[in-house]
Amino acid sequence: MTQVVELYSDGACRGNPGPGGWGVVLRYGRHERQLFGGEHETTNNRMELMAVIRGLQSLTKRSRVKVTTDSQYVKNGITQWIYNWKRNGWRTAAKRPVKNADLWQMLDTEVNNHQVEWAWVKGHSGHTENELADELANRGIEELGPVDRS
Repeated sequence: MTQVVELYSDGACRGNPGPGGWGVVLRYGRHERQLFGGEHETTNNRMELMAVIRGLQSLTKRSRVKVTTDSQYVKNGITQWIYNWKRNGWRTAAKRPVKNADLWQMLDTEVNNHQVEWAWVKGHSGHTENELADELANRGIEELGPVDRS
């Protein structure tokens, strides 16, 4: 595990909740892979989490991974808050259930399958890979097709 897989992730939502998408750019040496998907009724935070989960799930072997996200929610959640959530039975300090616990548990499992380093970038600030991940997340929404809200 000498070379690092670079994983750039982003989530998007039109309405919150509403139709949402996630996008991932993976780079390993000269190789690049782009992934995206969407859900008809979701939230931005769920899509931010799903992007990282799907990116890590796509790796076929244990890897060193540098995850770059524009989501403080994801970065702080997995590097700081999760330890107390797990100790408290997936409850917050206020004794309320952790929002998106199902996805946090999935992310925790995926992170434990790899050696992960976390980085944050400001969203919509011209960071090339973050902008591409954002485009992919929006493509995930667009490919859902029309939504009947009647």
